[in-house]
Order: sequence, then C-alpha cells, then structure tokens
Amino acid sequence: MTKIVGLTGGIGSGKTTIANYFKELGVPVYIADDEAKKIMNSDDVILKIKNKFGEDVLEDNKVNREKMAQIVFSNPEKLKELNKIIHPEVKKHFKNWLNSHKDSKYIIKEAAILFESGSYKDCDYIITVVATLESRIERILKRDNTTKENVLKRIKNQWSDDEKVAKSDFIIHNEDVKEALIKTYQIHNLLNNI
Repeated sequence: MTKIVGLTGGIGSGKTTIANYFKELGVPVYIADDEAKKIMNSDDVILKIKNKFGEDVLEDNKVNREKMAQIVFSNPEKLKELNKIIHPEVKKHFKNWLNSHKDSKYIIKEAAILFESGSYKDCDYIITVVATLESRIERILKRDNTTKENVLKRIKNQWSDDEKVAKSDFIIHNEDVKEALIKTYQIHNLLNNI
C-alpha cells in the first residue's frame, strides 16, 4: 500500500524547494495549497465563500485572495470558517489523486498547515522543514509582494516549529540548500526501504 508522507513547515521554510526535489527523484507530490487555490475558485466553493464572507471578497466572480487573506489572517475565527469550506474539498480531491498513484511506494503530501488542518493524522510519516525566522521573513519578502507585518501575521497563525518538530518523523534544516537536499535524498532512501 502506498505510504502517505506529509511534508510541512512554516511559511518561508523552503517546503517548495524540498517538494520539487522529491519530484526530481520521481516521487509523486501533491501540493495542497495549489489545489486549494484551484478549488477556491470552483463555482460551488465561490458560492459558499460569498454566503459566508459577502460579495466584497469577490472580484470578477473569483475570490480575491489578497482581500481574503487580510480578513482571515487578522481574525482566527474567520480563518476557521474559511478552512471549514476549503479543507473538506481538498481532502476529497487528495483522495482521488492518491487513487491514481496507488502503485507508488510512497507519495508526498505538501501542506503548509498539515498539523493545523488535522490532515497529519492521515499520514504514515511526517517531514518538517525548518529555517530561522530571519531566513523565512527574508524569503517571503523576496517572493511575495507583502510587508513584514503581514508575514508575521501569517506566521502567527501557524504552529511553531517546535510544535511541528515534536510530531514529526524527519526534520530538514533548510538554511543551506545543498545540505537540505542531501538530507532529503537520505530520507528518500529510507522511505523507499521501509
């Protein structure tokens, strides 16, 4: 049976770099955040979001992710409401995707909020990518058109690295990319032989 390996880490930790390396190694990788973005703009989900958050979060009948982020990252209750709409849909989508990869030894499910969403419970193993707060902030500011204040708000809505590490089977320290990729390759070999 295909093993589900959760890959997580705080925003800016470098999860995408690690996920892409697993892809290079021939491992099927499911990027939950990318799928959630697609699902967020499906007709039935747009309707649910509109009913819960109002017309203001829509632009050209699509969810304006920037406006939505401003609402949910400054109000934990609103974030929970959004997650109640999105997470069941992503879970359904993942189940179908997993079915199409049932011949793989293992797959990677990359999710920023693997723990927060509770989906870590469906994983056989968990890999957490960690980096210093300074590195994470610097990476996000380079990558996204945002402010340090917004970055810190988003970080505050995620579990701390210590909480994630305590529940993980493997830890990848991603300060030096070369070392992080070596560690990833070692984990890949271990998972192939379990």
